[in-house]
Formats: sequence, structure tokens, C-alpha cells
Amino acid sequence: METKRLRWIAGVTRLHRVRNDTIRQRFGVAPIAEKVREPRLRWYGHVFRANDDTVRKIRLNLEVARKRPRGRPKQRWLNTLHLDLKTAGVHPDQAFDRENWRPSPEGRTPPPSETNANENDDDDDDDDDDDDDDDDDDDDDDDDDDPCQ
Repeated sequence: METKRLRWIAGVTRLHRVRNDTIRQRFGVAPIAEKVREPRLRWYGHVFRANDDTVRKIRLNLEVARKRPRGRPKQRWLNTLHLDLKTAGVHPDQAFDRENWRPSPEGRTPPPSETNANENDDDDDDDDDDDDDDDDDDDDDDDDDDPCQ
């Protein structure tokens, strides 16, 4: 569902059998799960650095003693948080160092406008090289039908 609009913009249907990762990479868009995980970890960093007597920190570590219902255990906030920490590859103690806790600019996906601007800058440099490689243009005609390019 998250890449449906991107596919529509690119003119790529499911019949083209192009992976969602390829579509996201083409537009410079991160998966929605990563975009949801970032604010959760940022909030956890704020709470972890807070004083021990704040309501948020007390509530985070609060365990309610009650009988759990039958069936599959419910997904709890701490379980989700621990999974996010594991996925991001960070230790909770790293939250004390704010600079290392925040996502690095390399880890973030640039907005589409920055991605397109960078591609256009690269294209200008490639135009100078195209004059020397006129013989190679005949081989590229077969790739025109590929919707990913």
C-alpha cells in the first residue's frame, strides 16, 4: 500500500514485476516502518535521559500485576521498543549521548527534491562524457522498454 502511489507516478504496474525496494530507491523514499521507528526511538531517548522521578519514566518501567488473557501475548510498548533498538543496532545506554543517538544524515533518506537535484547535477557531468562515447549509444537501445530506468 505504501508504494502504490509511487508506482502510479512512475508508470509501473505490478505486471512489470518491479520490487517495491527498487521503486522506493528510485524516488529516494524510506520504507514507512523506518519512518515510524525514528520518532519512537527519539521519544525513548528523551525519556531515557529524563530524571528517574518523571511521570514518563515511571510509566515506561511500570509493570501492572494482573493475569494475562489466554492466547497470543499482546504486543507491549516495551517489546516494540526493544525490537526497534535491535533493528537500529543501538544499545539503550547510547541514549545518554544525544549526538550519537539521533539518526545520522547518512542514515536518513533525502527528500525527493534533494535526490532529483543531485541526479541532475550528475547528468550535467555525464553530458561532457557522452561526446566521447558515441559508439556506446547503440547498445543502450534495448533498455528503453525497462520501466525502472
